Amino acid sequence: MEFKHISVLLDECISGLDIKKGGIYVDGTLGGGGHSLHIARALGGTGRLIGVDQDSNAIAAAKKRLEAFDNVTYVHKNFSQIDEIAQELGIDSINGILLDLGVSSHQLDEADRGFSYQHDAPLDMRMDVRKSLSAYSVVNTYPQDELYRIIRDYGEERWAKRIAEFIVSERLKKPIQTTFDLVGVIKKAVPKGARSDGPHPAKRTFQAIRIEVNGELDILEETIKKMTALLAPGGRLCIITFHSLEDRIVKNTFRQLEDPCTCPRDFPVCVCGKKPQIKIITRKPILPGEEELAANKRSHSAKLRIAEKL
Repeated sequence: MEFKHISVLLDECISGLDIKKGGIYVDGTLGGGGHSLHIARALGGTGRLIGVDQDSNAIAAAKKRLEAFDNVTYVHKNFSQIDEIAQELGIDSINGILLDLGVSSHQLDEADRGFSYQHDAPLDMRMDVRKSLSAYSVVNTYPQDELYRIIRDYGEERWAKRIAEFIVSERLKKPIQTTFDLVGVIKKAVPKGARSDGPHPAKRTFQAIRIEVNGELDILEETIKKMTALLAPGGRLCIITFHSLEDRIVKNTFRQLEDPCTCPRDFPVCVCGKKPQIKIITRKPILPGEEELAANKRSHSAKLRIAEKL
């Protein structure tokens, strides 16, 4: 299947990175190479672009899309390993880093990956198929209280408790093996009146399980700090989020890095010695415009936040 993905907030990201020719830039979520193609063009054949992705299909697609550029290095790792990647490549500082935290259109559309509640497939949801934990494991082995916590916290699902109860009850009869099996359980758990209003009843639960399988929130704060440490002065960190939990972590981590002082507010001078590391460029997140919203429905929840290394 062709790797298709529409790059969200593309112009805003390229502008936000403030690309300098000769610089070193990292696309930490390479995907099909949409953002990277424009970064490479802005570099004009100079400098270096490092494309990182944990999905081997994404790397293969990006290599094809970026075959005209000889200054691109491809890394099959998770972006949270940015410190290891820099060390392995002999890089001391980076001029710009981009993270697009959304699931790619390709991953959603490729039925056998099990990301989508709209395609019947084995329960998988692994962005990196080398990992052992899958959606099947989460759904069929996690204790009920842990399922409830995940669906409540990661999915912000009001019916989390009922859904967890119904999952555990169903799997006692037989394993929940496919995406449609799980959708059927969720539809039974969510009252009919609630199913008729709002998004698909399985949307939030699928999001929650995907986050758990891939450890998406666990790594985010620490990764932002590692990336900030690697940025050269004036280097930019651009992060696109797609739900409130991610955005809250990015916003709060940026604030902490901009104002790390732990002294009581009534102290006349700072004595803790903690200095600001970044300047926040976007006090409010950048949102897609009307044209992009009309062209790409998956951009509706996207938010872009940008910080600059001091």
